[in-house]
Amino acid sequence: GVTVTMLSLIVLIPLASVFAYALKLSPNEFFTLISKETVRNAFITSIGSSFIAALINVVFGLIIAWVLVKYEFPGKRLMDGMIELPFALPTAVAGIALTHLTTTEGWVGAFFQKFGIKIAYTRLGIIVALVFIGIPFVVRAVQPVLEKIDIQYEEAANILGANSRQTMFRVILPEILPSLIAGFTMSFARGLGEYGSVVFIAGNTPYETEIAPLMIMSKLQEFDYASATSIALVMLAAAFVILTLQYVLFSF
Repeated sequence: GVTVTMLSLIVLIPLASVFAYALKLSPNEFFTLISKETVRNAFITSIGSSFIAALINVVFGLIIAWVLVKYEFPGKRLMDGMIELPFALPTAVAGIALTHLTTTEGWVGAFFQKFGIKIAYTRLGIIVALVFIGIPFVVRAVQPVLEKIDIQYEEAANILGANSRQTMFRVILPEILPSLIAGFTMSFARGLGEYGSVVFIAGNTPYETEIAPLMIMSKLQEFDYASATSIALVMLAAAFVILTLQYVLFSF
């Protein structure tokens, strides 16, 4: 009873209010609001950038988790602790820091500018920010599973003649696949709703780098609560679908 009460007060009732307000609109009004060109582009930018960032996080998150589990090196405990930094750091601080680094005057941005690659104020910058805030989800999902895999599995595979690649894809990967999927979905879902770390580096160019959370804030500042609620409902539905797919995959 306590659990259901707390869940209702903290999660269910606030989310239900979004549905309740959206139901005041007719289906035609709702689809008219969310089908505007600026809103469609905001959805595409948020969902597309979040998906790409989540894929990148799966690859590099697995590498980081593997190094932390399988190797001993100076500064390992410090590196392990720094994985939590995106969780603890205010997102606005992260956004400002990443923007300064990736502008044409920043260390990283100036380097890539030599090759004609612009990071800040582009979709690439959005992906960089989403990778930063999403990679801890993958690392923390995979790391405990890797730690629990018995080394005897790898030794048995080696005795049977498997090389390192075969051992990785046939022995280890099936064991960590559920945790990789969990890390991917959590990183993807977090990226959909991320605002603070993205809004500075995105540049907020209409039709190019406007994200859905920024669109919601813009509508609220204009007191257009109907549009803000409609956009929020679509993002809520997208997050719900992602997490439901994760649950369905784990069921099998």
